[in-house]
Amino acid sequence: MGKLVALTLLGAGLALIGERLMTLRERTNAYREVEPVEPQNCHLIEGLENGSEDIDILPSGLAFISSGLKYPGMPNFAPDEPGQIFLMDLNEQNPRVQALNISDGFDKASFNPHGISTFIDKDQIVYLYAVNHPHMESTVEIFKFEEQQRSLVHLKTIKHELLKSVNDIVVLGAEQFYATRDHYFTNFFLVLLEMVMDLRWTYILFYSPREVKVVAKGFSSANGITISPDKKYIYVADVLDKNIHVMKKHDNWDLTQLKVIQLGTLVDNLTVDPDTGDILAGCHPNAIKLLMYNTEDPPGSEVLRIQNALSEKPRISTEYANNGSVLQGSSVASVYQGKLLIGTVFHKALYCVL
Repeated sequence: MGKLVALTLLGAGLALIGERLMTLRERTNAYREVEPVEPQNCHLIEGLENGSEDIDILPSGLAFISSGLKYPGMPNFAPDEPGQIFLMDLNEQNPRVQALNISDGFDKASFNPHGISTFIDKDQIVYLYAVNHPHMESTVEIFKFEEQQRSLVHLKTIKHELLKSVNDIVVLGAEQFYATRDHYFTNFFLVLLEMVMDLRWTYILFYSPREVKVVAKGFSSANGITISPDKKYIYVADVLDKNIHVMKKHDNWDLTQLKVIQLGTLVDNLTVDPDTGDILAGCHPNAIKLLMYNTEDPPGSEVLRIQNALSEKPRISTEYANNGSVLQGSSVASVYQGKLLIGTVFHKALYCVL
């Protein structure tokens, strides 16, 4: 009798795992092939060879680019090289990237930058906030940008028990930001189990020196985050649910969900077009190709534009799509005066004149 019960439980367990694996393959678009949509005036950016995971463009046209991310389960073409922040001036006729020097006193050897966000204070001083994963932990680093010297001065490292598996941030003021947690577990195998079982334990965190709290939860994998031009709404990507959550920001920093925009592709980082208010989403059309990297069949890239996000029927269009022959693993797209930058988790970056 005992053996029969054990076999029954084993069979039920295997059936559950099989069903969850099939569901995961569907959620990761394992069978999807992307149809190409490629603007004519595009070229790869020389000097960005090992990723350009996140991009933030100042109103002046200076673009900050995080590069060299080492992320569990993702390919990495330069595992022994530390991460860097690059700068690109989009006002130039033929803009080029330049690696920013980081001040002494900061552990540059373990720098592993992920999501980034900028903040300009009343004195027009520019601060760059960067999610960092030194030794696979999660911190937020605050830098002051020295424009004349083209350098970053490290000011502070922020750590907190709720700042775990941090993916992206959006800065709201001096040492005030929202951050996304993309996985509950930090162990890679437990992360896989979390994905298979769809535990939905990830969240959005608000941080300030006086208060740190979870302001929204229940995401499968909270990823990119940004803010609307009027500062009233927060947009959050749930990469495994293939959607964007539109959240209303309250005076106490709490967030309430207004709507969810389904996209049918795995959404990574989000930015907002400063001229139109449209959301730009860097997406992964087929995440299995990303996780099981094959040079003969590489992961593709996809950039979507979402217009009128607050309306009943937002308009969704494809700005860029490629099967991986040019750009692999797109994670972000950002625009400035008719120029489009597309970054990737581990690959190159693309510059387009629209």
